[in-house]
Amino acid sequence: MANVITDETIDYVGILAKLELSEEEKEQAKKDMGSMLDYIDKLGELETTGIEPMSHVFPVQNVFREDVVTNGDESAKILKNAPGEKDNMFMVPKTV
Repeated sequence: MANVITDETIDYVGILAKLELSEEEKEQAKKDMGSMLDYIDKLGELETTGIEPMSHVFPVQNVFREDVVTNGDESAKILKNAPGEKDNMFMVPKTV
C-alpha cells in the first residue's frame, strides 16, 4: 500500500520538531516517511495468531535488591574529615 505524505503533513511535523526544512529536504522527508509507513504496513501483514504479546525479547524480572540500610548513621565519623563543622554539616569557605 503506497502511503502518500502531503506537504501539510511535512510542514506540521516540521513545526512539531522545530525544524526549518528546505524544499529538497521536505521532498526527501516525504519519501522517507512514506517508506516508514509502507514498512509498518508490511509488518501488519504478518501472521501473529497464537503468538503471545511481549514487551521484551528476553524475559524480564526484577533484578533490584531489597533496600536495606547496612551502614547506619556514620555522620560523626565522616565529619572528622571535614575542614569545619556546624549543626552536623560540613562548613566550607564561601565561594562567589
